[in-house]
Amino acid sequence: MISVLNVVLASAISWIGWGVLKRFVLTSSLDNLPGPPSASNLYGNIRDLLSYDGWDYHRHILDTYGRAQKLAGPFGVSIFLTYDPTALHHILIKDQPTFDVVTGYTIPLSDQSLTSTFNHWIGEQHRKQRKMMNPVFSIKHMRDMIPLFYEVTDRLCSSLKTKLRDERQEVDILDWLSRTALELIGQCGMDCSFDSLEGEGNDHPFAQAIKQYARLASGSFGFVLNPFFPYINKWNLPRLKRFTVDHIPIDRVQKLKGVIDVIYNNSRDIIDKKKSALASNDKAVAAEMMKKKDIITILSKLANLEADESSRMTDEEVSGQISLFLFAATDTTSSALARILQILSTNMNAQDKLRKEIRDAERNGQLTYDQLVSLPYLDAVCRETLRLFPPASFASTRIANSDAVIPLSKPIIGKDGKEISEIMIPKGTNILVSITGFNTNPDVWGADALEWKPERWLSPLPQTLGEVRSPGVYSHLMTFLGGSRACIGFKFSQLEMKVVMATLLSSFKFETAPGHKITWKMTSVVAPYVDKPDGPHPGLPILMSVASD
Repeated sequence: MISVLNVVLASAISWIGWGVLKRFVLTSSLDNLPGPPSASNLYGNIRDLLSYDGWDYHRHILDTYGRAQKLAGPFGVSIFLTYDPTALHHILIKDQPTFDVVTGYTIPLSDQSLTSTFNHWIGEQHRKQRKMMNPVFSIKHMRDMIPLFYEVTDRLCSSLKTKLRDERQEVDILDWLSRTALELIGQCGMDCSFDSLEGEGNDHPFAQAIKQYARLASGSFGFVLNPFFPYINKWNLPRLKRFTVDHIPIDRVQKLKGVIDVIYNNSRDIIDKKKSALASNDKAVAAEMMKKKDIITILSKLANLEADESSRMTDEEVSGQISLFLFAATDTTSSALARILQILSTNMNAQDKLRKEIRDAERNGQLTYDQLVSLPYLDAVCRETLRLFPPASFASTRIANSDAVIPLSKPIIGKDGKEISEIMIPKGTNILVSITGFNTNPDVWGADALEWKPERWLSPLPQTLGEVRSPGVYSHLMTFLGGSRACIGFKFSQLEMKVVMATLLSSFKFETAPGHKITWKMTSVVAPYVDKPDGPHPGLPILMSVASD
């Protein structure tokens, strides 16, 4: 059987490889663009760019080769990298259907279904599901969720006070923030609890799987596989695909498969319980379910009770949403919160100013939604941190599904010395959107673009921001992207960040913990790692104490 598998794999790889060679390697209209020389025949520039420590290389190519450049991808594929605002507006908004998201890891999970746990929908399917989910992320719904947010963050605050016992102690704040973010999306999104937030650690399989996924799916590993996904996804042979995945002799693939299975099975368990409750013959149970405001209950009602037949979501689609929400709402938000607390631990003036603003607003009790979103310095700190340190350095890879022409905001100089004002993008070209590049572009943000300065949001922003027509859905930034593929949960994320920050800073003081080397790794979601004798481990040790009144 293994020999048959080897033949199938060899044939498939040869066929796909020839397609890649024909379409990308022989010639490319991108060859005249500036860009770094290829570092490897197999990986091109991708291993350097997407390595865990790729910050310096990323900064180098942004500063050296500019707003629109050509990279060498795996197997010699040409990749277009850009942070030009006009190009981004064209790719993400004006001509978005031409530049769709590359499908992610595709692993068959049953005989009947082929699903990618963090798969993106395409075309009309995406538009349909997005329209159905928009009410879940409305301002009205955010207001309704405030009590749930505070219930979770009050538990966090109580546990930390118990741990500190009025003493100044070192705390791994990343672990607590990750647990809190998971519990918040569990309560507000799934109507279930993943963590009591009592004591140290959390062994819930969802939490462990999400942490492992971010590490296993990061770096050049996934990007090398991108050229193969369009071909693999055309094979409607789920049993063969699963069999193939089961027998790939790569430890990382097997671990990733196990992680995705855990997430998928837990997602289906949530769906089954929700469906059972919605269909209950007990009128009291059914009535209670109709009152619930969590994301999945609302999504289930929209999908299965209120939507017409053609618009209803399948269980596979709802499962994909559970997985996506859990991953996106846990790692990205905890990353941003950890970054803010690390910065504030080294900038006591900013921390004291923010604490005073929060405490002054809390004099009449727990903050409402409108009070939270109107705190100017809290808002400025969140915006500035998300600008300079976005949780993801790149957007999901786009791929041109037809030949296209992309205009630039102003001309660049090609390798032949001539000006280029628009770029011909061949069908099948992979496109990398540099979120960091746009958010730190000095032509847009000014000469101090690489400085953390919340005050920039408390005065008129640079005139250049209005001139470049940023496609971002949030504060002129690319952190949450823009257009129909913008992060649908960015309002949820913002509210979560502000509730957690208000709760923690009102009660605690944060200082740098001595004796630790902290590095931020460029995993799929940026995360802090602390050096230990056996190597770097995810974590952010920080000194905490109860803040004086």
